[in-house]
Amino acid sequence: MELCIDFGGTEIKLALIDGSRVIASGRMPVTGSAADLDAAAVEARRLLTASGRSADAVGIAVPGVVDPTTGRMLHANAKYDFLEDFDLNTWSLAEFGLPATVENDARAALIGETSSGSAAGERDAVLVTLGTGIGTAAMIDGTPLRGRTGHAGILGGHLTVDLDGPVCPCGNIGCGEALASTWALPDGVTMTEVFTTDAHPGIRDRFLHVWGAVVTSLVHSSDPAVLILSGGILRAGDAVHAPIEAYVRAHLWPSMTLPRFIVPPEPELSVARGLSVLARATTLQSATDPANNANNPDPATHPVQEEQ
Repeated sequence: MELCIDFGGTEIKLALIDGSRVIASGRMPVTGSAADLDAAAVEARRLLTASGRSADAVGIAVPGVVDPTTGRMLHANAKYDFLEDFDLNTWSLAEFGLPATVENDARAALIGETSSGSAAGERDAVLVTLGTGIGTAAMIDGTPLRGRTGHAGILGGHLTVDLDGPVCPCGNIGCGEALASTWALPDGVTMTEVFTTDAHPGIRDRFLHVWGAVVTSLVHSSDPAVLILSGGILRAGDAVHAPIEAYVRAHLWPSMTLPRFIVPPEPELSVARGLSVLARATTLQSATDPANNANNPDPATHPVQEEQ
């Protein structure tokens, strides 16, 4: 059984997963301080005690770039500054007696959906999560893209879509995330209000245009068979999904085939499912090769497709 902890944009979500079955789950709001670590540990122990079982592995997802060799987060947004370069593996050992597999949250969500979720069995996929920011991840021929320093595939929200746009906190100009995300909304306006009422048609159309441009660029760069659209705002249904798909269809490279668009029915479980796969694979690898670094998220050590 895997203990999975997802440090999300607005909530910390925890789950105990056995195979593809969720044994127990919990969640709490993010405070943006080191106290979140203590709260997560307390909630994890509560879930374990209630289940009457012990965890065999731990998986942790963070909203930032993870070093492929150490498992530490190289860069985080302001809410998770306290996790930057923090040794989550040592923390997990101290709290639960187990090392942790640490992964970027969007990449973990993609692995979750392609292993036992809405895109199970797919080997070429892109995931885009819309909300507080724009989270992305890509998989080609069954291998999640990580790149030399862990940045590959997860910076789709920082593609430039407007050369005359605002400066993004990342330092780039006109990023998709700087133009169309929760923190890009005017004060007092919510994403739900924009997409479930007619109060802000200009903002709605602008966001959809930006998201369509980002998704089109990701399809062009990765040529996926499926495009997974996730995030709480997708609960608005066709009001979000259909215009993005239509934009991609209208702007797709002529010789490319449109990917199949998927909206996961249980997006809140995507990250936990992926962490379960990764943590289980790391445990198996460590059992056969004790010298292997348990934090190393090299795709060669995580046979994602074999875990389906």
